[in-house]
Amino acid sequence: MEIKLSPEKLEKAAFILKTVAHPIRLKVIELLSGTTKMSVNELCVALDCEQSLVSHHLNNMRLKGLLSAEKQGVQVFYSLKEKELVGLLECIEKCNCNM
Repeated sequence: MEIKLSPEKLEKAAFILKTVAHPIRLKVIELLSGTTKMSVNELCVALDCEQSLVSHHLNNMRLKGLLSAEKQGVQVFYSLKEKELVGLLECIEKCNCNM
């Protein structure tokens, strides 16, 4: 099977892969794939990470267009803007790389 991507598609793929290339960011995608939205506090608990670290990753992913953020009172809820990212995790799961 031969795949031929245009230079634009290759640039987009590289942009997305660079944006999600961190275990916390991949876990955020996994967590948000199972629900419509989660608060920062819920994500912190699920990730077992400090709020400042989680917020840093969430903000980066939001600014790059992968997540949506909705403020409700004092809480911010995040959801996947690009639902297709779940397919990336499925592909990684199937990969039999030597690690």
